[in-house]
Amino acid sequence: MSTTSPLVSTQWLADHLGDQKLVVLDGSFKLPGVTPIAREDYQARHIPGARFFDIDAVADHSTTLPHMLPSPAEFEKAAEALGISNDSFIVVYDTPGLMSAGRIWWTFRVFGHQQVAILDGGLKAWMAEGRPVTAETPEVTRGAFKATFDAGRVVSKADLLENVSTGERPLIDARSAARFNAVEKEARPGLRSGHVPGSLNLPFNLLTDPETGRMKPVADIERLFRDAGLDMSKPTIASCGSGVTACALVFGMYLTGKDDVAVYDGAWTEWGMPGETPVEP
Repeated sequence: MSTTSPLVSTQWLADHLGDQKLVVLDGSFKLPGVTPIAREDYQARHIPGARFFDIDAVADHSTTLPHMLPSPAEFEKAAEALGISNDSFIVVYDTPGLMSAGRIWWTFRVFGHQQVAILDGGLKAWMAEGRPVTAETPEVTRGAFKATFDAGRVVSKADLLENVSTGERPLIDARSAARFNAVEKEARPGLRSGHVPGSLNLPFNLLTDPETGRMKPVADIERLFRDAGLDMSKPTIASCGSGVTACALVFGMYLTGKDDVAVYDGAWTEWGMPGETPVEP
């Protein structure tokens, strides 16, 4: 099964629930200290058949940085444990619409899986329409997944340091304007405030309708990027606080037809540490 769009409607998902190759993932995420945690929300209610994708568990645990990409081998194990195979069609959602779902969508594409889409409006839209939810955890048959790592979709701190010097690729930051402009302190303790020199800012939540959680029209999304100062013709880097909402921007650009975007996985959690990385207020 497949769909030509990376964005599927609640009606499309309702019509296809139960299809053999469909895997639905609840990829909801909350910042540290926010309760109940996302997994507890999932255990209380989720779309029938959905499995929980924990971005903090499916991660590189050799680093202190949060939810960094795991190795291909570790990702294969995690995908298989969720019942995912290379011929699976994956639909990802989160609770508000597009906060962390983009991170899972991007992660599967990093590891070579293209048959992945996001539920437009997420659980918020699903429940607003009175569609069924459950607390029942589905039984999962182990999948068979082989990952192919696409290094071009990720940049490191060293890559970004070089890019600051060359200005070759524009960098766009998904954090709020207050955090980007150092008006508001970072939620994670010990981080400096501000932004990478020369970077642009487009808060990720502007891509969705605040009432429904659904994506804005593609023309409006493209206008938001252009109004933020992004030259859509240039290969781009996306960043944010910890590598999650940057992927919402990647998804938004993908909807406009732009697929030459990499994510700075360490994000501000790495760049904003005390040290030598340059920071502008």
